[in-house]
Amino acid sequence: MFEELLEDIAQKNELREVNTYLKLMAGLGAILLCLLSTSYIPPLCIAAILTGAILFLARVDAKTYTGLFILPLWFAVMSVTGIILITGGDGVFWRWDLLPGFSLSITRESINHGVFVFCRIIGGMSAMCFISLTTPMTDIFTALRQCRIPEAVIDLMMIIYRTIFILMDQVIQIYHAQVMRLGYSAYRESIHSFAMLCGAAFIASWDAGDDLIRAMDARCYDGKFALLGENRPVERKPFLAVVSFLALCATIVMVSGTRSLL
Repeated sequence: MFEELLEDIAQKNELREVNTYLKLMAGLGAILLCLLSTSYIPPLCIAAILTGAILFLARVDAKTYTGLFILPLWFAVMSVTGIILITGGDGVFWRWDLLPGFSLSITRESINHGVFVFCRIIGGMSAMCFISLTTPMTDIFTALRQCRIPEAVIDLMMIIYRTIFILMDQVIQIYHAQVMRLGYSAYRESIHSFAMLCGAAFIASWDAGDDLIRAMDARCYDGKFALLGENRPVERKPFLAVVSFLALCATIVMVSGTRSLL
């Protein structure tokens, strides 16, 4: 996943030429509908539609998409497990009185609540992945500037975004060098190698920051970065597709009501 960065995928996907505002409208609208839903069904429908768009329209590799989902999905599973155990409610299936005044239980209400939260997370993650995998950050920065976001905020975002890639590149190079020298062959050596990796990455990122400042001074930086993002026209078919998607999801939100799993 490190070797195939999200920015590379966003630059090469099949939806690259679609207008930035349409993709942002689809992704942000899907997140808003997930938050407005009172049933677990709409977020699942949103996740299914956006996953299909990522895999079949944007032509993103399924293995890459799955790898991107694993870590946040694992955190979601742990969080939802805690919610199910401590929520309580009617219809008790299992109960354990761990301490006086504190118990863990699995109830019908807690399962419904946990499934609802989990489906919301899945829907929101799919929407965020859709934006990040189909829209390069340069286009997003351009859209933010057109929306009159303060220049200082955009410049700070650009510097932070660039620094993330510099740090990741340094970490990857140092880690591969350590592996080639058997730096992780034993537990004690792994601890030492990891400590050296953190120190070397910090120093490398500091030096990269100094290099950036010198480069900005050499190019007569006047407080405003140049943006290379493109402003593509809104085409009819993508516009109708986004409107239809949001209208369908909004209809599902209204029709599903407060339906629960159990």
